[in-house]
Amino acid sequence: MINWTGEAEMGRPYWWEALEESVEDDPLKDQCDILVIGAGYSGLSAAIAAHDCGAKVAVVDAGVPGEAASTRNGGMFGAHPRLGWEDLAGRFSPEIADAVFAEAKPALNWAKQLIAQESIDCDLQVTGRIQLAWTRKQFEAQKHLTGHVARSGVDVHVVERGDLGQEVGTNRYFGGVVFPDHCAIHPAKYHRGLLNAVRKRGIPVTGNARVNGLERVGGGFVANTAQGKVRAGKVILCTNGYTSKPFNWYARRVFPLPSFLIATEELPANLIGHLAPGRRMMVETRARHSYFRVSPDGKRILFGGRAAMRDIPLAEAAKRQHETMCSVWPEMKDVRLSHVWTGNTGFAFNHLPNVGEDRGLHHAMGFSGSGTVMAPYLGAKAAYMAVGDKRAETAYADTRLKTHFLHPGGKPHFLKAANFWYRNWVDRLENLRAR
Repeated sequence: MINWTGEAEMGRPYWWEALEESVEDDPLKDQCDILVIGAGYSGLSAAIAAHDCGAKVAVVDAGVPGEAASTRNGGMFGAHPRLGWEDLAGRFSPEIADAVFAEAKPALNWAKQLIAQESIDCDLQVTGRIQLAWTRKQFEAQKHLTGHVARSGVDVHVVERGDLGQEVGTNRYFGGVVFPDHCAIHPAKYHRGLLNAVRKRGIPVTGNARVNGLERVGGGFVANTAQGKVRAGKVILCTNGYTSKPFNWYARRVFPLPSFLIATEELPANLIGHLAPGRRMMVETRARHSYFRVSPDGKRILFGGRAAMRDIPLAEAAKRQHETMCSVWPEMKDVRLSHVWTGNTGFAFNHLPNVGEDRGLHHAMGFSGSGTVMAPYLGAKAAYMAVGDKRAETAYADTRLKTHFLHPGGKPHFLKAANFWYRNWVDRLENLRAR
């Protein structure tokens, strides 16, 4: 049974504690060159890029800007593709696989430069990230993948099982792969910094302005929002895991996959040092997709992943995440929790983001868990595409968004069956193989 710290903050991300004040909405602009829909990482970056190319830009969001995935994630900052090279080559082509792998390092460097350029104080730390192998077979696959990653120019090295004690205080893993250039950030501060950069440029950002309809009129668009109408020459859609009507074509191709996170109470420094001696961002190879880290102030463990593939009560999600955390660190069984929350990852069926365009309607979405770097990076690419700037070139324009017959649109009901399959078969099989 979980011992709560008083009444844990249920539904409120730990990250929001650092935001001392809210930001008021700007009045809706009735006309612009480019309308950006979605005020998360990708939308704000797109606004910056389009503005700096000379366009008149406006940003609208269905809710409070930033209160979706951009301030709810784990704050892990890296651009390595989710899929292996062979998988990418089979789904697309060897050339696209090579190009996607080759773009990882430039994307990460670009995002770091954006933070420096805009003087964003977001607790950026070059901690490195270690991917931990839950089974022996997964470790062998990791070692095979490392060769492709290294050939793309990304710094990476293998950690054998006997050396893992320098990285993480557990004997549950068979080895790991370290990406030393990956970083840690405070996601809410990161978003606030991007929002400030947008507003310093005089770009209006209007919240609670859900787009309920988008019509093609003449050579442009008229967006019907909850705050009024906006006429725009072009539109950039940056809604990712929160895409809904009237953007049904996109909602069939990018579906919301919930991720659940917990934050512990403040822990003694010697316990933190035992749990995470390497102070890296940590992720697993098992299908639970668990990811965990030390908080920026070095006092807590933040632990996230797949407690379920559908919405469940946060108390149940907290119980499952606490149990998963204790499967890694048994000594955490009596540790209390201070925060429990969830947010949607925008997942593409190809597990890769995409940038594209349809007669002036541009998009950047499907980040599939890599949004802290890829969302702002590809948001800017979509903006460059919209204004005709040569910097628009990216391999992610060739990845395409595909649909699936199990997801005709609307809510992803197929996740109920997927949740049953993973919890009752995949997780059990992986645990057997991990013995």
